[in-house]
Amino acid sequence: MKYRVAIVGATGAVGLELLRVLEERRFPVRALRLLASERSVGKRLEFGGEAIPVEPLRADSFEGIDIAFFSAGGARSKEFAPRAVQAGAIVIDNSSAFRMDPETPLVIPEINPEAIAQHRGIIANPNCSTIIMLMALEPLRRLTRIRRIIVSTYQAASGAGAQAMQELLDATRAYLHGEPFEPKVLPHPYAFNLFSHNSTIGEDGYNEEERKMILETRKIWGDAAVAVSPTCVRVPVLRAHSESIVVELETRPSLDAIYESYRAFEGVMLVDDWERNHFPMPIEATGRDAVLVGRIRYDAGIPNGVALFACGDQLRKGAALNAVQIAERL
Repeated sequence: MKYRVAIVGATGAVGLELLRVLEERRFPVRALRLLASERSVGKRLEFGGEAIPVEPLRADSFEGIDIAFFSAGGARSKEFAPRAVQAGAIVIDNSSAFRMDPETPLVIPEINPEAIAQHRGIIANPNCSTIIMLMALEPLRRLTRIRRIIVSTYQAASGAGAQAMQELLDATRAYLHGEPFEPKVLPHPYAFNLFSHNSTIGEDGYNEEERKMILETRKIWGDAAVAVSPTCVRVPVLRAHSESIVVELETRPSLDAIYESYRAFEGVMLVDDWERNHFPMPIEATGRDAVLVGRIRYDAGIPNGVALFACGDQLRKGAALNAVQIAERL
């Protein structure tokens, strides 16, 4: 069976990656509709050897569509996703609009695929940092319950979109030539700098990105008691997020059992060469489907603690690939 597919936000960084992933995985596309804002109308994007025109996003854009991938921000999702469902489409949404809605499944297919069957027309893709963290931790969780997570993220420009990626390139070029550069997309100088994630900080001191990691982890795992303490930082890397993670486990498995669990888990690649000091790097995670995990060791400061380092491509497993995997499960 082949499906009529729509991509909302087709010209953005995630939308373009969705096109690549659909083609690479030979998703059974019968017809493809590319939707974006008025300023993108007239562009043509390649898919399956054809140049497909970009159409404006409208209320009637979803007639005859089976699956609609949304990646155009929360406001667009809230406005148009219900209309797509009314037209008969199943929506896979990459924004934060529906993630914490109790009636909307929040899914990482390798972890909680059973949740897909509970959908009422909309399935939410988790935040990219959450996906990378939980993929890196699932092999541990299959050995014993995780009580607490302390995570520091090193987030690439890709998480803020194509314009942020271009700003990093432009800022770096200006810095190397000794030229002034005024950031327009991000709030601080980006070249050779890092800063706290550029999202609103709440009364509890956590920013929106950190709060997503806390709440989404509890929903995906179905564990309201797990403690999550994130610190999210934007770093001058074009693509692929990195995360330093320390967990407190209910029991502490042997290192042999931990390594075996990682080797057996689909979607994770061990990069843990102590002799060559070769561990996960964003440059090696870029373009890969797997989340790279290494630096695995018992933590010296927490009873039953394990520390590790992970890298994952924010545009692939952190967004487009996870969405397409959900569609494949459908």
